[in-house]
Amino acid sequence: MIPMPATPSVTERPEPQQPATTPRPSAATLVSIGGRQALVALRVLLAMIVILGIAYPLVVFGIGQLVANNAANGSPVTNSTGTVVGSELIGQQFDGAQWFAGRPSAAGDGYDAMSSSGSNLAADSPDLLAQVNERRAAIAKADGVDPADVPPDALTASGSGLDPDISPAYAQLQVNRIATARGLPADQVRELVESHTQARALGFIGEERVNVLDLNVALQQLSAASGSAPAGAGG
Repeated sequence: MIPMPATPSVTERPEPQQPATTPRPSAATLVSIGGRQALVALRVLLAMIVILGIAYPLVVFGIGQLVANNAANGSPVTNSTGTVVGSELIGQQFDGAQWFAGRPSAAGDGYDAMSSSGSNLAADSPDLLAQVNERRAAIAKADGVDPADVPPDALTASGSGLDPDISPAYAQLQVNRIATARGLPADQVRELVESHTQARALGFIGEERVNVLDLNVALQQLSAASGSAPAGAGG
């Protein structure tokens, strides 16, 4: 007889057990847990306020005062009496033949820090072209130069309307007018412009520039030292 293979025994699987029912926490327990979590959150909030809202700003302020005191306080410019007359970072309006003029400004009525903006006129705008031609004619007449010699920064407003700088070319263009108005030798005024001409950042970033406020403060000091300051000139 041929032996029959043994029939494997069938293993019975246990019935899955139902998970034990978790008792529902009472309202008092929920309130207690929520109170503890709220207390933890409040402590974290208070810690962050102290660290990020008080300690961190004070540390940054202290470092700024130690490392870059002038810049941290807004780069103020003072006159010969120590009075703050403005900031190196924000241009001002200077009227009169005895002052170096800055760029045109479309910020409010001119250099209004509360209305900082450009003219928003397109490059091909007829209004912009009319403004440029008007400014070119006025500058050429005031400074006694050929209209073709007026540099571009004297004709167009900056994007912010608060640009504190002008090009050395525009500063030199105004030398003869200012020297005449103040009774100073033109060479002295020209040397003043050269001494206040700032080089490009790192030698290749941006363009050479002259800070108008710094230059006018130095101009007033030069006039006072030579006894030729015009009547009504401030500084």
